[in-house]
Amino acid sequence: MDRITAAEVFVAIAERGSMTAAAEALDMSRAMVTRYLAQMETWAEQRLLHRSTRSLSLTPAGEQALARCRQMLEIAAQMARPEHERAGMPRGMLRISCAQSLAESVLAAAVTAYLKRYPETAVDLHIGSQAVNLVEARIDLAIRITNDLDPNLIARPLASCASVICAAPAYIAAHGMPRQAQDLAMHNCLTYSYFGKSLWQLERAGQTLAVPVQGNLSANESSVLLAAAVAGAGIAMQPLYSAAPLLRSGQLVALLPGWQPQALGIHGIYASRRQMPAILRTMLDFLAERFAAEPGWQGAGTAARLPG
Repeated sequence: MDRITAAEVFVAIAERGSMTAAAEALDMSRAMVTRYLAQMETWAEQRLLHRSTRSLSLTPAGEQALARCRQMLEIAAQMARPEHERAGMPRGMLRISCAQSLAESVLAAAVTAYLKRYPETAVDLHIGSQAVNLVEARIDLAIRITNDLDPNLIARPLASCASVICAAPAYIAAHGMPRQAQDLAMHNCLTYSYFGKSLWQLERAGQTLAVPVQGNLSANESSVLLAAAVAGAGIAMQPLYSAAPLLRSGQLVALLPGWQPQALGIHGIYASRRQMPAILRTMLDFLAERFAAEPGWQGAGTAARLPG
């Protein structure tokens, strides 16, 4: 972890007497403040703070560490920032975490366009559906589709993700078309491990309905369930951006017109706004512009209203 930032965090804790107050002053999550303090104590090989339920106080080792941290920050403040950072030009490597379906459908092309615009940057993509610890995994930016945000992290809204209930014509021919939302409970539904595995949330004209679903196939990657749906395995709830080409080609059919699966937010998640690198700032701006320019993110889950 960065020692300068760790020193800033430790000084802020000592001066404000609270990790929560330090997090607010530094515009940083409390979880990040806790991790920086833990790393400081690891480097010092001894406890730096006495902790109680009501207050924090410095140990003798903490008093020495505080003086050294203040000296370090004074020296750091006198150092000139690199010219490209002063100019706000992005350089360097950005490590991004993203689910496979979103990476394949959207992010790969968006990152390619970003790298062309900023040729002195590089991106390291980490693909996976499970949320990762940004600090431990050394991830600068996580792109997540969720309505359940960790309050300890900072999130920038990028777009709204619509979904669609769909199945292959072969499945419908064999098992029939669900006519009402409640009919889903009688069908083989392909469920996603990280969201809505047993309940699918649907909306229509202000009415909300939670439909219990089950099936003989679940997975922790939505693109796998999409392929299974095309093969006729069952009914799937899929992000519209993934299912749209298959709905247009007729490989999948949108079900339950009028009922809309609950929309999810697409967010850029990062650990701290303080001293945000130019590459992270410009990537967030670029992705927000990219999503805003793409039609269909707010579209309903029916074939008639798919993005063109």
